[in-house]
Amino acid sequence: MKLGTMCALTMLSAATAAYAQEKGGVIDIATVGEPPTLDAMVTSTDLVGMISQHIFETLYTFDESWNVAPLLAQDLPEISGDGTVYTIKLREGVAFHDATAFDAADVVASLNRWLKLAGRGKQIAPNVKQIEAIDALTVRITLAEPYAALPALLAFNNSAAIMLPSEKQADPMADVVGTGPYQLKERRPDQYIQLVRYDNYKPRTEKASGYAGARNAYLDEIRFVPAPDASTRLEGAVAGQFAYTDSLPVEQMDRLSGSKSDAVLLQNFGWLMMRMNAKQGVLADMRVRKAVQKALSETDMLAAAFGDQKFYAVDGNMYPDGYPWRTDANVKGNYDLADTEASKTMLSEAGLETPVPLRILTSRQYEFHYKIALVAAEYLKLAGFDVKMEVVDWATLTQRIQNPELWDIFITHSPFLPEPALINILSPNTVGWWNTPEISSAMSALTGTTDQAKRIAAFGNVQSLIMEQAPMIKVGNFSALSAKSPLMKGFWPSPWPSFWNVSLDD
Repeated sequence: MKLGTMCALTMLSAATAAYAQEKGGVIDIATVGEPPTLDAMVTSTDLVGMISQHIFETLYTFDESWNVAPLLAQDLPEISGDGTVYTIKLREGVAFHDATAFDAADVVASLNRWLKLAGRGKQIAPNVKQIEAIDALTVRITLAEPYAALPALLAFNNSAAIMLPSEKQADPMADVVGTGPYQLKERRPDQYIQLVRYDNYKPRTEKASGYAGARNAYLDEIRFVPAPDASTRLEGAVAGQFAYTDSLPVEQMDRLSGSKSDAVLLQNFGWLMMRMNAKQGVLADMRVRKAVQKALSETDMLAAAFGDQKFYAVDGNMYPDGYPWRTDANVKGNYDLADTEASKTMLSEAGLETPVPLRILTSRQYEFHYKIALVAAEYLKLAGFDVKMEVVDWATLTQRIQNPELWDIFITHSPFLPEPALINILSPNTVGWWNTPEISSAMSALTGTTDQAKRIAAFGNVQSLIMEQAPMIKVGNFSALSAKSPLMKGFWPSPWPSFWNVSLDD
């Protein structure tokens, strides 16, 4: 069957029609905007991860229970007794979209690029002694010290260790060539990204499980269509103009009832944060970051963003109930305080004259980000900050935050991740640039052992430092709403929706 547009693509596709087609047809996916790049190594943006995972693959991935599982690797790595040597066997018969064979030389080149360019690669780079090809289908990674989170880092789909041909490792990326079930056919900025089935793709033979197992390319074509306005996405979903519509306002869920799209609600999807620039500007002073922390009402920010409490939780812990990583460490006294007078006193004690200039960078493509920023700005003004709101499109925001001269705070969010070392604020090289001896020591304790009890205790220290040094403010937990066509079968709701194993039906 086919679900897609009959006319030239614009930001909004035309009304769709379903009819018989041998290999599954065409779908349009409405996204929050134009991705800044398709190179999943150089950004931790979820939008890039969602699109690029169809083109590029990693050595490992996650199954439906969020366990690390092999993807381009044949099996899970063999790890030496001291935890410093990882031997990785690769799958045979895998080919890139340019028809070249995937082998160990590609892995070595790609991992070296990842260590150099990716925030999560830089996180482990100082610990990597050597990456070498033992033979055409075997790679060995030698570390200076054990690093328990390495398989999870190699599995993650943003700031990702994607595999590229060894001859195509340019920075910036010049050739969009991966091993995935779909390949890039055309990109028209602000109109669409067109992916088509890669007919020589070799799926794994295991049953599909989450992102793991078989990735069957049933669809002929996937088109990602940027629709930056949340209302536009909602109306498109109601009218059935898209097979899938990403990131809808949860308070509008009732609008999908009886429409041509089904609501997809991911309960306790993730957490919201105000990321602070700890490298440059007024917030490089931890005392000023603590003044920001003291001033805010997370209760009011979340209520403004989501309305109904069934869609959010006022929770300062880094993980919700049900995760082994959940801890109360140092949350009390550092969360949901709304004490603007105390904040003003803290600014004075830091030697600053009020009002203190403060730039908040946000986007309306995620409307809840913008609403959180509005409420935060009012509290911070009461505390003695001169707040300047800078509202830009998401692609511009993701580029601007790379320059510490251009912002003080930006609003973002993350799904809850199965491995806490994946939380990108914990990498000293990621935007925010939080890098203190205390967090370095705490992260070494977290990643330096495979003993789960010790790792859980170590993460308690990590959370305590987040609260104490305030590199960011955790706003709270939230649920995420998207919409899908009832014609789309085999879809697995997930933080980074994927469209392999998806087909269309009457």
